[in-house]
Amino acid sequence: MAKENLFLCMGSACHQLGVYEVLPKLQALIHTHKLEDILELKGSFCLETCRHGIVMKFKGQHFLNINSQNIEEKFMQEILPVIKAELNHV
Repeated sequence: MAKENLFLCMGSACHQLGVYEVLPKLQALIHTHKLEDILELKGSFCLETCRHGIVMKFKGQHFLNINSQNIEEKFMQEILPVIKAELNHV
């Protein structure tokens, strides 16, 4: 089964907002939840939602206003439920 892509914006605005502080925390969350075999974390050029802070995208859905302080909460409350729901439909 092919892995699903989870995109993390690495554009210049997100870079300035601290995406490189978010990245290791996000990688750890993916590992903790044993998603490495089904999820591919990929850097993306600008996702064109700069005014909404650091952004992630999964299957067309955007997750906004991410930062190093809230990534764990956003992952658990917003991102992980969407990933699990989508993967259960496959």
